[in-house]
Amino acid sequence: MNKRSFTAPYIIWIIGGTLIPLAMMFYYGLTDESGTWTLQNILAIFEPGNLRALWKSLLYSAACTVVCLLLSYPIALILRNVKRAKGVIVFIFLLPMWVNFLLRTMAWQVLLEKGGVINGILSWIGLPKARLINTPGAIIMGMVYDFLPFMLLPINNVLSKVPNSLTEAAYDLGASKAQVITKVLLPLSVPGIVSGITMVFVPALTTFVISNMLGGGKILLIGNIIEQEFTVGDNWNLGAGLSIVMMIFILVSMAFIAKFDKKGEGLA
Repeated sequence: MNKRSFTAPYIIWIIGGTLIPLAMMFYYGLTDESGTWTLQNILAIFEPGNLRALWKSLLYSAACTVVCLLLSYPIALILRNVKRAKGVIVFIFLLPMWVNFLLRTMAWQVLLEKGGVINGILSWIGLPKARLINTPGAIIMGMVYDFLPFMLLPINNVLSKVPNSLTEAAYDLGASKAQVITKVLLPLSVPGIVSGITMVFVPALTTFVISNMLGGGKILLIGNIIEQEFTVGDNWNLGAGLSIVMMIFILVSMAFIAKFDKKGEGLA
């Protein structure tokens, strides 16, 4: 049997699961209901409501990415120096990803709602209840919780490959711990940081489940608008056109990774 025949299932999967859906998205996005070619579905992103939702999505995604980076880099530095328990610690961070995405988000609803766990603790210690659910902070918190591993793993992967001899040489030459981090480890970890930023920013930009559940449907992101066009408005053409705009952000992110992580170190 020809070895190339073993690639048939993969080719069929790519065609059925990727190429055909993409072709349908571009067809609907570039036509109107009568099938006439048009760019109006793409240009609809500049309508005030859609542009406002896109701006909010960019803002929340950027905030989520920054928080994930600030949390992940120190943890990755700690993991780099841990030997025996490193696998256990990484496992703890990966464990929540084994739970269904919706269940994880629902758990944050239980924690943040008015009669939830956090407000219950505040009341128990004599503090007033806080408005946590249905706020931008709740959405960003949910994003950080769900996407944090996608930032931590690439950075940890790159830092773990840095030879100890480099840091030891820096210390021998009189460098402080801060200088070793900023002048040795940080430049070498750029591929992992770039990969992590992209892997967090893109899904955070296009999410709609988190904003629906933790925002109570009161805060519309661009992902919510696209989802509503397909499910509620039954306007596949407009939904596909806005999806094409999101595809542009994905392509830009891929180019960003290709420029700063040419060897794929952050994804290995």
